[in-house]
Amino acid sequence: MQLLTTHLESTGAWAPWLFLALFMAASFLMIWRLESMAKGGLEGTVLGTLVMPYCSGIGNLIFAFVLGRKGGAATEVLTNCLVNNVTNMTLVLGIPAIIWGMNIIPEKKNGGGKTGKAAKAGKAKKSGHAFQVNRLSLLLTLLAVLFFTGATWALGQDGKIGFTDGLVLVGLFLFWQCFQVFDVLKTNAQQNKSFSWMLLVDLGLLAVGAYAVYLSTDWLVAWISKIHTGFISVNHMGWLSGWLMVLPNAMLAVYYGWTKRPEIVYTSQVGDGHICIPLCIGVFALFKSIQTPAFFITGIIILLGATLLHFIFIAFFGRLPRFMGWVLITAYIYFLCQGLGK
Repeated sequence: MQLLTTHLESTGAWAPWLFLALFMAASFLMIWRLESMAKGGLEGTVLGTLVMPYCSGIGNLIFAFVLGRKGGAATEVLTNCLVNNVTNMTLVLGIPAIIWGMNIIPEKKNGGGKTGKAAKAGKAKKSGHAFQVNRLSLLLTLLAVLFFTGATWALGQDGKIGFTDGLVLVGLFLFWQCFQVFDVLKTNAQQNKSFSWMLLVDLGLLAVGAYAVYLSTDWLVAWISKIHTGFISVNHMGWLSGWLMVLPNAMLAVYYGWTKRPEIVYTSQVGDGHICIPLCIGVFALFKSIQTPAFFITGIIILLGATLLHFIFIAFFGRLPRFMGWVLITAYIYFLCQGLGK
């Protein structure tokens, strides 16, 4: 990897684009192995809630680590996390809703003859039960987003998030992850399932992808830190890095939306939000206090509002209507105007 980094740096003006390509290639590697893991004991909402967030959110964690190591502005970390989460919950979920629809519980279809109906009755009942479990898991994850976002808003009311606030946020995240791990173990025990040995291979390849993300992120942060004029500069590092980290999430949303697996589209985006809020903010605050940016309250309100809308529609209708996709995209445009317009 170090030899690869040296080679990419030697390309001159092409280096930023090549490191961006490396970032995307590493993300594709993760998506490829995640699909394998979905067939080896980690399925549906479990994959989206417990494993995928670390893969799609690893860039945000690495960005926080790199910025802390280089002595960057702490506010950029909070900006990065807000941009990431708001984009996920509005734009990234809104577009698949418009194109493919987001039906967590698919509409019932009329069967053929009596024989066909009888043959499919047991399968339909089992499938319906799985969809209901997915919906309940998703609702619980959305409640966690509301809780984590609300806690961050409360802790940041004094204009900064300090060491004690960081402890609270990290503690909340660890408790949530422990709950998810025990839930997976309990489910596998009830279904008499075990993890495939290929899981270790997949985790190893995910680690390779994560390291490639680290190298590309480290170089891109160092590169943009040297630019002080224009939009693509250190002045907008939080925004630019937030959009960069959203790209793997967007690829996940497009892929799983296209393959008609909306439960993973949902839980991958919602679960990724947990990595940013509260984990990234909490870990960084343990080492350096974070001053809240000017659009902090606006971002939090939009994030809470979007999450509440998702919760209501999934709880009562089992789907996100197409028109709500346009509403979410409109909310995202408003977020951009408030954050960048000033």
